[in-house]
Amino acid sequence: MRCQSPEARVAARQEISAAIVRDLFTLWQATLPRVSGKSKLAEALRYAISRRNIFERFLTDGRIELDSNIVERAIRPQAITRKNSLFAGSDGGGRTWATIATLLQTAKMNAVDPQAWLTQTLERLANGWPSSEIDALMPWNYGA
Repeated sequence: MRCQSPEARVAARQEISAAIVRDLFTLWQATLPRVSGKSKLAEALRYAISRRNIFERFLTDGRIELDSNIVERAIRPQAITRKNSLFAGSDGGGRTWATIATLLQTAKMNAVDPQAWLTQTLERLANGWPSSEIDALMPWNYGA
């Protein structure tokens, strides 16, 4: 369904998923009074039931993805780099490495050439860029 239009997704979800979701919430509501109110299961059921409107939003909005795979794939490089920075030799070096790697990956995610952004940023800092305007140096503001 990823390649379908939002309208086609909604139609398929109404045809296939709406009844399943309705039955699932019916089951959860019937199960809740039968389990210990202090149990983890009861806590999970109350959580899900109280957020029914949010959960069901995918049934009427075809732009919503059913999973987070796209986001997880997009952030995987940053997470791996931050994890690898644990082996940088010192705590300070690891933090610095993780910070720089995260900024470079942020540049990539904003369709900015990381080397060009870093070069411009370091030049600006070397020329006395005011710390009160540091946000302007972020990758999403590159070229401005």
